[in-house]
Amino acid sequence: MFNLILFGPPGSGKGTQAAKITEKYNLHHISTGDLFRCELKNESELGKAVKRYLDKGELVPDHITIKMLNKKIQSFENPNGFLLDGFPRNKAQADALGELFKELGTDVDLLLALDVGEEEIVKRILNRAKTSGRSDDMDENIIRSRYQIYKEFTQNVFDYYKKLNKAKKVDGVGEIDVVFNRLCCAIDEHKDK
Repeated sequence: MFNLILFGPPGSGKGTQAAKITEKYNLHHISTGDLFRCELKNESELGKAVKRYLDKGELVPDHITIKMLNKKIQSFENPNGFLLDGFPRNKAQADALGELFKELGTDVDLLLALDVGEEEIVKRILNRAKTSGRSDDMDENIIRSRYQIYKEFTQNVFDYYKKLNKAKKVDGVGEIDVVFNRLCCAIDEHKDK
């Protein structure tokens, strides 16, 4: 089993690149953002709780995120591996993921961090807002808040995996296929070790 984490600020292209990576490497893509949006769409109690946090540009609490992720991972039979998008976002979540994968007899192989600056992120998300209809995409202050939360609270996850020699930054600016090729080179290089 090969397990990747695709990391980066909101709007860095994780969803776009994840789709391409999962197809090429035959992995299951699990996006915590998609899990949240599913709960929001279903207007479940969990979805209402998630909405309160997202509308303020805040991170959803760990216990909610971990519960949803565990349920999703357990839903697959004999997976080849996973690509996690948007998780883990802090050391506690990284530890919880480690425990979950340990129960499955596997581990995180590599964290790839899409490196994209704040101004590019703001531009991308405001442009995405034209079609997404997401309220958190339409407010520049919320976008900047989400970016700062990423920088302040999730950078330690990169450092956590870097210490394990399992993290690499990849330039996330450029055409989709150019960024994809950079990501594939990083994956293949790691797999060849």
